[in-house]
Amino acid sequence: MSDFWRNRRVFLTGHTGFKGSWLALWLSHLGARTTGFALPPPTTPSMFELANVGAHLESVIGDINDAGRLKQALQAAQPEVVFHLAAQPLVRESYAQPAATFAANVMGTVNLLEAVRETPSVRAVVVVTTDKCYDNREWVYGYRETDPLGGHDPYSASKAAAEIATNAWRSSFLDAAGVVVATARAGNVIGGGDFAPDRLLPDFVRAISRNAELEIRFPDAVRPWQFVLEPLRGYLELAERAVRREPGIASAWNFGPDEGSVRTVRQVIERFAQATAWREPPRVHFGAVTKQPHEATLLKLDTSKARARLAWEPRLDLDETLVLTAQWYRAWLERADLRGVSQHQLEQYLASAAR
Repeated sequence: MSDFWRNRRVFLTGHTGFKGSWLALWLSHLGARTTGFALPPPTTPSMFELANVGAHLESVIGDINDAGRLKQALQAAQPEVVFHLAAQPLVRESYAQPAATFAANVMGTVNLLEAVRETPSVRAVVVVTTDKCYDNREWVYGYRETDPLGGHDPYSASKAAAEIATNAWRSSFLDAAGVVVATARAGNVIGGGDFAPDRLLPDFVRAISRNAELEIRFPDAVRPWQFVLEPLRGYLELAERAVRREPGIASAWNFGPDEGSVRTVRQVIERFAQATAWREPPRVHFGAVTKQPHEATLLKLDTSKARARLAWEPRLDLDETLVLTAQWYRAWLERADLRGVSQHQLEQYLASAAR
C-alpha cells in the first residue's frame, strides 16, 4: 500500500473531523500529497488541532454547500483519488437541524460529485456514508449491501439519500467518464480524538475530566463497535483497487467488526471503565431518559463482501480497541504529544494488520 500512495494526489473532504483527521494522518504516513476541504474543526478540543494534522497537508477551509468553492479547490488540487467524509454526523443533531443535515449530507455529496464530473484528473471516489443508511427493522442478523435503504431519523435518511444520489451520478455520468465510485458504510467507530457531543466514550472522558456523572440514555442498545482505523483501511483498499480498475469495486461496501465486538452500550461502558483504571471512573446512571428522540436498538452489519472480495477483516477485538482509545485520552488528559501518540498508534495498528 505504501508504494501505491507515495506522491499520489488525494482530495479529502471532512479532514478536520475525527475520522477525517485520522485518515489525513494515515495518508501523510503513506506519503500521499493530500488536500483537505472542510469547515473549521467541529469541536474544541479537536483531533485536528491536538495532533497538528494541518501541518502535513494542504488545508482548505470551506463549506461543501458552497459548490463553487468546492469545485475550485478540487480543480486546483487535481487529485486522482477523492475521499468524501464531510457530513453532519450526529443523529440527535439531525433532529434539531433536519434541513441543515440534508443539505450537508445529500446536497454536499451532490456538489462533490458534480465537481468530480468537471475534474478530469479524478480516477476514483470513495463516498463514506454509515451503517444507519439501512431500513432498520431490528433484525438479529447483519444488514447486507443489497438490503433496502431507509432511515427513521433525519441523519439516517439523509445518508440513505446520499447513497441513492451517489448511485445515480455513478450510473448516469461517472461510469462513462471512467471514474470508479464506491460507497462505504461503517458506524460506531471509536478511538482517541473524538470529542463530538452525544457519543459514548467522549462523554465518558468528559465526565472523568469534569468529575461529573454520566447519564446513559439507551444502555441496552446493541452496536458494532470498531477501532477508527479499521474502516479507514477499507476505504484505502477500495480506493487503490478503484484506481487499478478492478471489476465490481463501483458499488456499496460494509465495514464492521467481528461478532465479538457487537455489544450493548452497557457492556462497552463497563469495559471502558476497566481500561481507564488509571483514573477514577465517573458515576454512571443507566436508564433511558423520557422523551428522547428515537434511536435504533439493534444494528449489525454483514461484512462478507469485503472479507471475500477485498481480503479485508478487522484486526482488533473490542478490548484492544478500548485499551488504545483509553491510552489516547489518557495522553490528552496528561497533555502529552498527541501527534506522536497518534502516529505510534497508527504504527501499532499497521503492525497488527500486517500479521
